[in-house]
Amino acid sequence: MKLFISILVPLLVGAVAGLFTSSGVNGWYAVANKPWFNPPNWIFAPVWTLLYILMGIAFFLVWKASADKNVKQTAMILFSIQLILNFFWSFIFFKLQQPGWAFAEIILMWVMILLTILWFGKISAMAAWLLVPYICWVSFATVLNYSIWKLN
Repeated sequence: MKLFISILVPLLVGAVAGLFTSSGVNGWYAVANKPWFNPPNWIFAPVWTLLYILMGIAFFLVWKASADKNVKQTAMILFSIQLILNFFWSFIFFKLQQPGWAFAEIILMWVMILLTILWFGKISAMAAWLLVPYICWVSFATVLNYSIWKLN
């Protein structure tokens, strides 16, 4: 049950954020100036789905681990904060159409992901490594966000 919940929560967050994303992709984002390295729109849904599943598995590994209560609690709080920031990035970027504010928010999100990886690593190396593709993708998204902001 813990595994199911751990995967379901990030997927639900992503699904709701996807509602903001889809309205923005077909709206202002479709006509916005984008850099040459902007990937095709179809790539985002499968990549994010995989990343949310990896996040869920990582969270599960931490949740089920027998670790120091304070370390585990901090790791789980950091995970929750970065997931909330993940959700709000889509809202700010796509729904509010504010790439500048979204850029500031994604920087904070990146820092929280890094902290989550570090804290997860204190509990489970596998959990920490499962978040590496996520921070790599968010690093790319940060550059992309910045570029779109500057081009528009």
